[in-house]
Formats: sequence, structure tokens, C-alpha cells
Amino acid sequence: MIEIRVPKLNNNDTVYLLVEWAAKDGQAVRAGEPLVVLETSKAAEELVAEEDGTLLCLLEAGAECAPGQVIARLLADGEAPPSPAAEHGASPAAPDHEVVVTAPALRLMDERGISMEQVRALGRKVVRRADLESLDAPWAGPGNPVSVTLPTIAPGRASGPSASRTVPEGSGLIEPSRAQRRVAEVVEESHRDIPPAFTVMRVDVTDALGFARQETRRLRVLIGLPELLVRATGRLLDRFPLCFATPVDGRRARRAVSAEVGVTVDVGGGMFVPVVRDAGRRPLGEIAGDLTRFRRAALDGTFRERDLQGGNIMLTLHTDAAVVMAVPVVFPGQTCALSLAAPRPEVVETRDGGFAVRKVILLGLAYDHRFVNGRDSAEFLGALRTALESPGDGVSER
Repeated sequence: MIEIRVPKLNNNDTVYLLVEWAAKDGQAVRAGEPLVVLETSKAAEELVAEEDGTLLCLLEAGAECAPGQVIARLLADGEAPPSPAAEHGASPAAPDHEVVVTAPALRLMDERGISMEQVRALGRKVVRRADLESLDAPWAGPGNPVSVTLPTIAPGRASGPSASRTVPEGSGLIEPSRAQRRVAEVVEESHRDIPPAFTVMRVDVTDALGFARQETRRLRVLIGLPELLVRATGRLLDRFPLCFATPVDGRRARRAVSAEVGVTVDVGGGMFVPVVRDAGRRPLGEIAGDLTRFRRAALDGTFRERDLQGGNIMLTLHTDAAVVMAVPVVFPGQTCALSLAAPRPEVVETRDGGFAVRKVILLGLAYDHRFVNGRDSAEFLGALRTALESPGDGVSER
């Protein structure tokens, strides 16, 4: 018998939602086949069978579960399931005197006051919740009403992890989605533990925008300022190691071995921060492919936890044309967060005394002041400005 335990899917959530069973209770499954879908505050993960066996579900869809919790068992061919006493942590009864009652069925027995004698009378070796739906407590009747405690039902989901809970009508209360509640926790932790500072720099991106259009045609993948900025940021790892470091305590930080750039994505279903891996050593076309995949995953609700883990610097995107500057939150475990606003036209004087319209942005850097100072932030932003104002330097990649 193999216990199916909930793995630790991220460092943020203490409980997950069991969305649905991919295999039915009592169904024979093969190794590698999907068993169950778990949902964190940001993503959905599918657990698969490690070996062949018969699935014995111990938790209902819609329930919450914690890392390490046993939610199912896989029984080998011919193996008898554990007794209900064993399921409750008591000494197991002799197998020829007991039937096996699944955890959902045990809960229904408690709710309705169904006795073990009634269960045995069914003549089944394995009793599931559906087998008990038609049974009532032995003393239930018109003159003996039964007090029933209804199980807690998980709120309906509108469209995945970002769906909001329903609150009582007329209460005047709005409860944020699970994803937004996780954002709130991160923001609270950041403001509580990190002494932030902020620097902003003007950057002329006229040439960068032209270069992006050229590379979009050449590489046949969408290139824009976010793609160029991710690449430029990744290439600064060796020069500015503290901007990518992970704080160990208030005085020390661990050096990063590669630039893992998280990029905010919000298409209306909640904010996600998927990570572009090793951004300093990968070609522009691959970085653009990652960001395209992230946008699609945000629309489809198909992010996996591995997409959202391991970032050591963050780029926040603010695409509304009316937004000229934004101050990002430094994620706990990181020291820096960049903010990129939409380009805006600006009239500038040319060298010959004339005037021209250029496209400019305000590029911001929020930073943990325990590790990065104002001079460092200005130099970091200056290096990014140079890269964006000369975007074609050293580019011969796909």
C-alpha cells in the first residue's frame, strides 16, 4: 500500500484546495496516470500515481489539505484496504470482522448517526459515501428528529485560483480572491520586514522600440520593452550581485548563481509573477518565448508552481498609457524590484537646434536599503538605460 501525501508545492501557502479527483475512488490506475488536482493560491498542480494500484480516496473534492497530509492510498493487486479503526488511528480490528469505510463515508456516518451495524448489513467489503446516501440513523423518524451538522462546502470557483469567495448578501463585505489574499500576505511581510527605498530614472526608448519591431520580424516572436529589459537585467548579475542576492538576515545575503527574473503578469484574473530562468545567458528569442507562454498561461489558468518559484529579482509591468511611474514592492527573499511604465512622447531639442519627438519611460528601482544604497541603484538603472538606448550592441543571437 502506498500513501498519497500532499507535497510541499511552494513556500507561501500552508493549505491547498483539492479541486478534483482525476481518477475515481476504487478505480484501478497505472503508474504515471493523473490522480488528483491540487490548487495553491496561484497555480494548479496534478499529482500522478507512482505505481500501479487501486485508488482509495480519503478526502473529498472541494476540501482543503496541508503539505504532508495523506489524501489517498494506492492498494496493490489483491491487497486489503485498512480498517476504519486504523483510519482513525486506533488499533485495527480483525479483517474478517470489519469492513473498510472510506474517510468521506465515515464523515457521513458521523453527520447522520449511521451505525456500524447498518454499514455491515450492506454486505460490502469497502463502503464509500455513495453507498450510505440512502441510509438514515436507526432512531430517525417523525417523532425522533436527528440533529445533523452539515459539512463545510468549499465555495464555488468562478475561473480558477483567482475566483472570489461568496459573502452573505447585504453584508457590505467584499472578500478578495485566494490569489489576492496571498498578495496581501506578501505585501504585509514586505512592509514589515524590508526597509525600502526607491530611485527612478528617465530613459529614451525610441531606438529600443524600433529595434524590438525589427527583432519581432526577424525572430517571429513578439519582442517589446519587457523582453529587452529582462535580457538587459539578467546581464548585470556579475556587476551588481547584491541586486540579485537572497537576504539571509539583516546583515548578510547569499549570492545568486544565475539571474532568475520574475515578471508580473495580470490579465484580469489575478497577478502572477512567473520567472524567466537564467536570463543573463539566454538569447532574446528564448526570453520572448517564455514571456509569450506566461501570458497564455495567465489567460488559460495553466500556471504550474515551478513557473512561479525561484525568482531573485522582479520586473513589474504597468502598461496603462496614463501610468507614468509606479513604486513596486520588494518581494521577501529578494533585494530589488524594477518597475516599467508605458512609453510616452516627449519633445526634445536636437543638436542642430531643432526639435524632435522621442519616446521615453521612467524606469524605477525599489530596493532593500540594508543591502543596496542610492548610488548602487543609480548605477544599476544607468546600466539598464545604456542597454535600452543601445539595444543592438552585441546582438547576433536567436
